[in-house]
Amino acid sequence: MSSDFSAGYLLGIGSNLSPYPHIGKIMAALIAHFPTIAVSRVLSIPPIGMNSQYDFLNLVAYIETDWEQTQLKAVCNQIETTLGRDRNDPDRKAKDRTADLDILLHLQTSDDFSLAANQITDEYFLYPLIDELFAYLSHRPNTLHQTGVIIQHDGLTFGEAATTINRNATSG
Repeated sequence: MSSDFSAGYLLGIGSNLSPYPHIGKIMAALIAHFPTIAVSRVLSIPPIGMNSQYDFLNLVAYIETDWEQTQLKAVCNQIETTLGRDRNDPDRKAKDRTADLDILLHLQTSDDFSLAANQITDEYFLYPLIDELFAYLSHRPNTLHQTGVIIQHDGLTFGEAATTINRNATSG
């Protein structure tokens, strides 16, 4: 990310149906809209609060943008729908899913990087990922030692550690 803070959003991202290709497709779709995205490592996490045999791949992302939250939510919903999630199903939160994108926080100052994860969401499985990403963005030491999952999609590789993904404007 840039050295000067710009407002943006923290997203929680997950998939537990064919999660490796779907996480890659989610990130490719986000990069099509936003030229730079900082991401945490990707962790494999057992399903919580639902009856499923499929583990999730989860990460958090920080997107610098001046978009309104409703505009970002529309893009997130469109990505979920494109990848096969039924947004109209009343039980969608308790079902397996190809794509799950949740806006966790609108960050307005660099001080927001010091917020405790439990002040942002009650999804405790995201706490270490939020802490890692905030440490990365504020150039503090990382305390997460869990091994990240490598995701490869269309020339994009990420997932082992927090990193910044930049869209290559010269590629297709």
